[in-house]
Amino acid sequence: MTSASNDAQSDTFDLKGFRGKLPQPPVFPTKLEERDYLKFRLAQAFRIFGSVAGHTAALQFGIEHPFWVNPFGLHFKLIQPFDLLLVDHKGEIQDESGQKNGPFRILNTAAFMIHAAIHAARPDGKAFSALGRTLDPISQDACAFYNDHVLYQQYNGIVLDDVEGSCIAAALGTKKAAILQNHGLLVATSSIEATVHFYIALERACQVQLLADTAAAAHGGKTVHINPTQAAVTGRGIGSRGAGWFTGNTEFMVLEREEGVMFKSSA
Repeated sequence: MTSASNDAQSDTFDLKGFRGKLPQPPVFPTKLEERDYLKFRLAQAFRIFGSVAGHTAALQFGIEHPFWVNPFGLHFKLIQPFDLLLVDHKGEIQDESGQKNGPFRILNTAAFMIHAAIHAARPDGKAFSALGRTLDPISQDACAFYNDHVLYQQYNGIVLDDVEGSCIAAALGTKKAAILQNHGLLVATSSIEATVHFYIALERACQVQLLADTAAAAHGGKTVHINPTQAAVTGRGIGSRGAGWFTGNTEFMVLEREEGVMFKSSA
């Protein structure tokens, strides 16, 4: 998940239809505290997904900096901030990261090569990716990805070199999501919360598309699409990065209530 801010859609949240003051992303007095929060949040994201077959990453402060990624072989539900590996852009694990004497200081090469996104192996996303197509605007939820996701058709197996990673990044462009044909889903936004939300939303949209297409075909018909103008308007609302942060934040609220653990400032 990249920390860059060149997203195609706004980082703001349209407040029309809402009353009261909405929560906002936290602001930190120092870069050190921001880094600690990022690691804490990233570890939480792994536990939310709770799958061992996947990889998530977050840049520290910008493209020139190293990034944090999960160690290979440790179940997502067990990952804590101190387990994360700090990796530079040559794929070298930094000494300060991970449990130095623990068994889980293994870097997944594919995670390194496409580190700028959540990329977890989930069944509906993988099934839909085999169709070689993008989502249709058949529901309000699907509109969150209207004109904001791409199909990457060039599947070359597990990503083990930077050429394939660069091709995926180029195909993604400024959009927030990609369907990797015959592989699965990829989401990249400017916050961990938004990325978690939009990954879950994309997975569900793929599931709905599969069900709707199957039902329509059984009756010899086709799915009905939301008209392009309304789909675009809806997408700018619920598909914005601000809306993604707001909705994704609720997933972390649930986790914190279940675990009884929240981020504590070192200041």
